[in-house]
Amino acid sequence: MTHAVVVLIALAMSSYTAFDRKFSISVGAGPGTVRAAAANEGASFGDVSLGRDSTIIKPVSIPTSGLPNRKPIAYRVVQGDSLESIALAFNIPMRDITWSNPGMRLPLTAGQSLRLPPVPGAVIVVGKSDSLESLANAYGADPTAILGFNGIRAPQLTAGSVLVIPVDPVPGPNLSTGLPADPIAPGQLLCPIPNAKIIQRFGPTSFALEPSYGGYLHFHSGVDLLAEYGTPIVASAGGNVTAAGPDGLFGIRVEITDSFGLVEIYAHMSEVAVAVGQPIQQGEKVGFVGSTGLSIGSHLHFQLEVGGRPTDPLPLVGC
Repeated sequence: MTHAVVVLIALAMSSYTAFDRKFSISVGAGPGTVRAAAANEGASFGDVSLGRDSTIIKPVSIPTSGLPNRKPIAYRVVQGDSLESIALAFNIPMRDITWSNPGMRLPLTAGQSLRLPPVPGAVIVVGKSDSLESLANAYGADPTAILGFNGIRAPQLTAGSVLVIPVDPVPGPNLSTGLPADPIAPGQLLCPIPNAKIIQRFGPTSFALEPSYGGYLHFHSGVDLLAEYGTPIVASAGGNVTAAGPDGLFGIRVEITDSFGLVEIYAHMSEVAVAVGQPIQQGEKVGFVGSTGLSIGSHLHFQLEVGGRPTDPLPLVGC
């Protein structure tokens, strides 16, 4: 009896298989092997590969180094430091150091404290009249980037807060008008008279008319560019005009404090084309070549001051 039941079951299963094959052929599936697979089996998403039932068969790569620090860097000057050496050591532009330390004076002294940004940009102390929008406008930064980089929300932006403003070096900072300060050569200085010949460089000189400075009997505090009387002079970098008019040995001169806190002096001019307090973009006309003050011929004396001290502008200027 038991044997008969087993035989009947086997015959029934055989008939079912034959029916199933005929049914498959009738709907056009055709003969072939059918393989069941998970919907995402074998798919890849970046570093992740998925197996059956979405099992991860290739591990996600995990960072082996710490995330970059977003806090302002407190640096104490050691003997032998210069702005250039500090900028090189921390891989940030020199102008960002002056930007983050308004009122800084040179030469640097051992033990002096500096604030340094961990990325290109500036370390700032929020003022009473500052808002997220005004800071974003002044530094040419995205408001959400300021909040996100510092891990704060808008209500936490209070007077006295110390923030890092990350600034894209391509557009650079803005003027008070909202226009970019350096639209021509962001982060770099322009030659105030393009293609002009340099007739005297920065540093110690034997030229007896130059005053003493820095322990030298005669020292030239800028670079002299040869140009005809009346040649237009353009702003090397964008900022605000902080002085304009006669000034002793400089003759008629214009001073611009650029958006990074550096002071540019254009001296021996025949006349000025700007007014004190005026915001000016890089490349705008500031005046005309002359021979006023301590000058023996028509030329432009271009001087760059960093932290109140004359600095050679040629490494930054494309003259």
